[in-house]
Amino acid sequence: MQEPKPPTPFALKDSFGPGGRFLLAVARLMAIIGGLVFVGLVVMSVISIVGRKTVNFVVPGDVEVLQMLAACASASFFPYCHLIHGDVKVDFFTHNLSQKTLWLMDAVGSLLVGLVGALIAWRAWAGAMMVRENGETSMILQWPVWIPQALMVPGFVLLAVTGAYMAVHQVRMALRGQP
Repeated sequence: MQEPKPPTPFALKDSFGPGGRFLLAVARLMAIIGGLVFVGLVVMSVISIVGRKTVNFVVPGDVEVLQMLAACASASFFPYCHLIHGDVKVDFFTHNLSQKTLWLMDAVGSLLVGLVGALIAWRAWAGAMMVRENGETSMILQWPVWIPQALMVPGFVLLAVTGAYMAVHQVRMALRGQP
């Protein structure tokens, strides 16, 4: 029989302050919007595939739209995932450590997640502006490519903020020794 895992800081309902609850609400909203974008992409793909096979109708540029919007939608899930501890964690070597030590290790991991989020946001924005200056457009629909690239930036900026918040939150939880 497996022992119950100690609660994560997220599992403690009152452990987030007002800032954390606001971040959680914004991240949840962003994830919902990303999910709706994916649902729209699935509907578009089904219409295009079924139309192609049955009535010789295809959605023009369906693959372009799928590629551009899937990247934006994917970036919107990362902050919420990190806030609810949905990240992949391998605890093979750490499962016997104290909760305090685990929270401190998670704080380091959250700080790294935040730094990587900031780096990706910075480079995605720089790349989008470079593509904008060059006037690059998609091949079939002639959509400006910089717009979907720029739409990835808010997800990564929120990931950076979320990583920083969680690092501070986890250090606080470790110092308090809760629960």
